[in-house]
Amino acid sequence: MSSSKLNLLSFSGNIRILHLTWFAFFLTFVVWLGLGPMMPFIKESLRLSDQQAKVLLILNVALTIPARIVVGMLVDTYGPRILFSAILVLGGAISIAFAWADSYQQLALLRFLSGFIGAGFVVGIRMIGEWFPARQTGIAQGIYAGWGNFGSAGAAMSLPFIANWVGGADGWRWAFTLASLVAIGYGMLYYFSVRNTPKGSTYFKPKKTGAMEVTSGGDLALYILMNVPLYLALGLLTWKLSPAKMGLIGWAAADTLYIVLAVICLIQTWKVWHLNRHILEKPVPELHRYKFKQVAILDWAYLVTFGTELAVVSMLAMFYVDWFGVPKVTAALLAGIYPFLNLFARPGGGWLSDHIGRKLTLIIVFAGITGAFLMLGMVDRSWPVWMVVTMTIVGGIFSKAGSGAVYAMVPLIQRRMTGQIAGMAGAFGNVGAVLFLTVNSLIDYDQFFLFIGAISGIVLLLILLFLEEPEKAMAEVMPDGTVQMIEVK
Repeated sequence: MSSSKLNLLSFSGNIRILHLTWFAFFLTFVVWLGLGPMMPFIKESLRLSDQQAKVLLILNVALTIPARIVVGMLVDTYGPRILFSAILVLGGAISIAFAWADSYQQLALLRFLSGFIGAGFVVGIRMIGEWFPARQTGIAQGIYAGWGNFGSAGAAMSLPFIANWVGGADGWRWAFTLASLVAIGYGMLYYFSVRNTPKGSTYFKPKKTGAMEVTSGGDLALYILMNVPLYLALGLLTWKLSPAKMGLIGWAAADTLYIVLAVICLIQTWKVWHLNRHILEKPVPELHRYKFKQVAILDWAYLVTFGTELAVVSMLAMFYVDWFGVPKVTAALLAGIYPFLNLFARPGGGWLSDHIGRKLTLIIVFAGITGAFLMLGMVDRSWPVWMVVTMTIVGGIFSKAGSGAVYAMVPLIQRRMTGQIAGMAGAFGNVGAVLFLTVNSLIDYDQFFLFIGAISGIVLLLILLFLEEPEKAMAEVMPDGTVQMIEVK
């Protein structure tokens, strides 16, 4: 059977796993990204300043970058069943503690810890990769991520309503508590409702933990270099909090954070070297090799696609208001179209990957991203609003389809390390958001769009020159030492 069609109305077999898993991801986003739409309630109830509110929003995403790396390692070792359940239960508990915190220091600490909930996305990538064959993995991963990402919209549509319904200064607390209890309950249900693999399949685990395995000296050097942008992004967040930008932490605290990040980066570099140095003395057999350049290109691709998604949705309403005088409510509604595109665009990118190939799909979507945002960079205030809105929607469709195309390929590189590969790509997506939002704060809107188009064009060139379509099969070693070939084409 070569069909890649999925009967989404079914609730058995791998479709059941798909539905259970995308909803788990959906709930993590409700609990994690519910902070944004609830901030007006929190700010009014606790009489927070604008600066204090901004700090909470920054802290909410700060831990997600390293958390996706760590969770990727853990899911490859322990399996997605226990990891997703633990993230839902522990994340829900932290969210409840945040809801009932009675000092700003507690709010800040608990919101920082909440950032790890955003790593739940990585867990589902491994789960879906285990349950769906290569011919269906693109559409399945696209549905999982696209529908799960809609949790941010779900939070915006539900939590403020609950807070208003409860009323009073504590309405926001009860809204967060209710959502968190649902997440905790579902985490327990998920644990007893799924398995890591279909019956009779083997869950392949990395041979070593603490860093990703690579299979050549060149790949080892590239892996070490690819870790640097993750720490630079965290340093950029520190700079935004420092007296150089927002002045929310002092110079001493900022310098301490810079030193801590540098030390952690050096420790991680040593760990990568220590785990992989043996390949310089004893080459890995050709059958068991994979090309880390595939991982690196997908990382940069997701930096553009997901980074663009988060950055544009954050600034779009203000762009419509500032440049075209659109009323604020209308601008919010027009900007609200952007996240809704995830429902079909991300699955669409995965579906296209299954049907015409992974590399060709990435070429098409990145050509679309590059063209759309370079054209947006030419916009001036005299353009009709409808034309500008249409162009942002076109750019959004291509960028979200690009995210689907990236994760249509991630599970086809090395099965036992799917979580780590997904985690690294996911972390780069957050790096992209930090980069683009920072650039947006420094330059005008048209230059911001041009910057996205230029970065997308560079990544398109990398895809054209260096990305390779997955081979027919990848090799994994069974517990008894025999080799199993897993179809990836």
